[in-house]
Amino acid sequence: MLGLTGILALLTGYIVPFVLVLSLLVFVHEMGHYLVGRWSGIRILAFSIGFGPELVGFTDKHGTRWKLSLIPLGGYVRFFGDEDASSKPDDDKLAAMSEEDRARSFAGAKLWKRAATVAAGPIANFVLAIAIFAVLFSIYGRSVADPVVAEVKQGSVAAEAGVVPGDLLIAIDGTKVETFDDVRRYVSIRPEQRIIVTIERNGEKLDVPMVPARTDMTDQFGNKIEIGLIGIVTNQEVGHFRVQTYSPLAAVKEGTIQTWHIVTGTFKYIGNLISGYMKPDQLGGPIRVAQASGQMATLGVAALLQLAAVLSVSIGLLNLMPVPVLDGGHLMFYAIEAVRGKPLGSSAQDIAFRIGLAMVLSLMVFATWNDISALIG
Repeated sequence: MLGLTGILALLTGYIVPFVLVLSLLVFVHEMGHYLVGRWSGIRILAFSIGFGPELVGFTDKHGTRWKLSLIPLGGYVRFFGDEDASSKPDDDKLAAMSEEDRARSFAGAKLWKRAATVAAGPIANFVLAIAIFAVLFSIYGRSVADPVVAEVKQGSVAAEAGVVPGDLLIAIDGTKVETFDDVRRYVSIRPEQRIIVTIERNGEKLDVPMVPARTDMTDQFGNKIEIGLIGIVTNQEVGHFRVQTYSPLAAVKEGTIQTWHIVTGTFKYIGNLISGYMKPDQLGGPIRVAQASGQMATLGVAALLQLAAVLSVSIGLLNLMPVPVLDGGHLMFYAIEAVRGKPLGSSAQDIAFRIGLAMVLSLMVFATWNDISALIG
């Protein structure tokens, strides 16, 4: 059993950083819904960080209940006329409303206002990620190295392909690379997938085909990860390690690029899962996020913020999945409504919400099982 010291270490080392990071991401996501909803003239009943029983809260002059709830694994904005926190319309209440009240309900708002309100949550997460990266780049800069090969590992993919020290990597699959990190990022998510690396050697450009080797790695915290490697290394002499600084405007641009890399990398990872190039045990849930939060907290605020930016993008993308109960599912319904000229029937929406909820719960159970499996080895 955990003693008092162990419990305190668990709280300060894992739970507190996890709750702080997740609460920030949820607050920004729900604030996106809230602000656009208010701007659209929709009445808002509740803004909650967390689910379940209310711990503390207050009601503002607009009648919105702001609250912290017991289970810190998400949050919601509940609009007037909704049956529950998933924004499923309450048909009985809507039918009994006056025209004035219905106009202020979510279901009674114009289609474009509903779509904008729903889309604002994920968009807010992307904006947060860009802002975090921009702040970090403005304050700390970014460590970079030229994509020049200093060493080729014996027996590696690169060695078999004929890569030699001194080669300058200028593109992969036609995509320009400017830093060694660009190479590492591109290769790591493509294990056992053929790529064409364009190198410059003695002023001559060569296209070299390679297939990154699937490799099990262990990070500095002992976490096992699976990535693709080609077996090249750079160093200070040829890579010219340096910290690249950015003006505020350039930092925003670089933050946007970094966020886009996460988006494309996530889609590539999903594609790898579907095609079998990646194992599904790499998919993590709340336990792994809590573990990562605690680990990043030991490295400092900057590392924890960087994790928050990555998770913010992930939350934004997850919510855009076309699954009922998620924002993407609502947007899918609105697209159908725009084509049909009227919304789906309540029975069809009810069935879709049940299926969507089952899908989300199944994903959560699977990810949590992966977390537990990783913990027990």
